Amino acid sequence: MLPELITTKLNDRLARFVELEQTVNSADGALSPNYPDVLREYGTLREAMEKYRAYQKLLAAAADNHEIAENPAEDAEMRQLAKDEIAALAPVVAAAEAELNEMIFGKTAEDNRNVMVEIRAGTGGEEAALFAGDLLRMYMNYAGSRGWKVEEVSLSPSEQGGIKEVVVSVQGAGAFSALKYEGGGHRVQRVPETENQGRIHTSAATVAVLPEVEEYEIEIKPQDLRIETIKSTGPGGQNVNKTESAIRILHIPTGLIVHVGDEKSQNKNKSKAMRVLRARLSEMKKREEEAARAKERREQVGSGDRSERIRTYNFPQDRCSDHRLNRNFSLSDIIAGKLDKLVEALQEYDKQQAM
Repeated sequence: MLPELITTKLNDRLARFVELEQTVNSADGALSPNYPDVLREYGTLREAMEKYRAYQKLLAAAADNHEIAENPAEDAEMRQLAKDEIAALAPVVAAAEAELNEMIFGKTAEDNRNVMVEIRAGTGGEEAALFAGDLLRMYMNYAGSRGWKVEEVSLSPSEQGGIKEVVVSVQGAGAFSALKYEGGGHRVQRVPETENQGRIHTSAATVAVLPEVEEYEIEIKPQDLRIETIKSTGPGGQNVNKTESAIRILHIPTGLIVHVGDEKSQNKNKSKAMRVLRARLSEMKKREEEAARAKERREQVGSGDRSERIRTYNFPQDRCSDHRLNRNFSLSDIIAGKLDKLVEALQEYDKQQAM
């Protein structure tokens, strides 16, 4: 069965479709001054509503057979025939539900892409950097549980073992579909190890989640780039620190700057930097398009302002609160990378918003 909220929304749409259908089929319908708008809306709803009507007929047939199968007044042969029909209808109903879901909530072209995850320490000094490191480990553990590959693109460590900024590539089926809800501000409340009086500190980190794009999808003109080679400051041994292997790319039209120096090879660093640049340019383009039609959209799940706080991690109470869902989760599970329940809840919320 489809969830009640979705069924309610579909019934509302069907009622509207019946209205439009009557207007389209009436003799006077074409005389209406808004007839072109009626036709347009009717055409938009038609395929989904026809499939929904077919689904309703399947449910009615299943209900009739259940009534016969559970009725002791019916003879045994009729009850058995009804049970056989119920069994035969079950996969057909499931397929119809899947088709409706796909029509209404079909995956975007981006959902199966690999993804760039950027984590930056925010307010809170070293404690924020340590929290950024916690977030990185959380995502790496989750990726490992899903069988995804995680590749470090760039890393800027803090003095006490935290992370000022990190970019990783997560590669695997459905990576963006699951991680796209992580973009935004993450706040942590806990007692730092250096706190002698047991006071709770609040720190923050920001996460950006960008689907990777192919080279042909984003045109980057060579003349728009200023590429510099500089000495690497990252880990990798003496050889890295003595050679100019790190790459800094400035995209002149937008002012975007990408710095990558994790590899010993200059070419590998340049390749990684270009991947990050393409992802950021694609995200910038998408945001500009969304901003242009923002007045027509009620809400953008997972694509709002990156500085907006989406989640609070409260260590003293072992509570992780997602503010979009108004729901709490076990912090010890979440921080360990057990994100399945959270991701499923966010995907369901996304569906409800889409409705």
